[in-house]
Amino acid sequence: MKKTILVFSLLIFAILLLFQISKYAIISGSLKIEITIGVIAVIFLIIGIYINKKSLQNSKLPSTEINHQKISELEITEREYEVLKGISEGLSNKEIGDKLFLSESTIKTHVSNLLVKLNAKRRTQALQIAKDFQII
Repeated sequence: MKKTILVFSLLIFAILLLFQISKYAIISGSLKIEITIGVIAVIFLIIGIYINKKSLQNSKLPSTEINHQKISELEITEREYEVLKGISEGLSNKEIGDKLFLSESTIKTHVSNLLVKLNAKRRTQALQIAKDFQII
């Protein structure tokens, strides 16, 4: 980030310098300097576009790999993990129960266990923690 700021600052400084030189060219009546300045300005424009595209490509998407080691460290069972995935899909306890062929009270128990293991107070907070741990 600091490198990008430095490069853009230098580009702005160079453009300001070019403007000063072009002001001198207008006063002196020399047209060759104006053409040179125009070419240099186009080069700076291309460099700026290139740097912008390069910086946009460097922004990495969050990893979609699941951290199975963290799941085992938190001692989350397979069933609790399935419930967590159901929560991440936005399903209610009843819908998760229907999907996993479990009763709603069993799902509530699994959700309670997940909240304790993830040290969360709400389902949404548990989801955020799970995303931070890269387990969903």
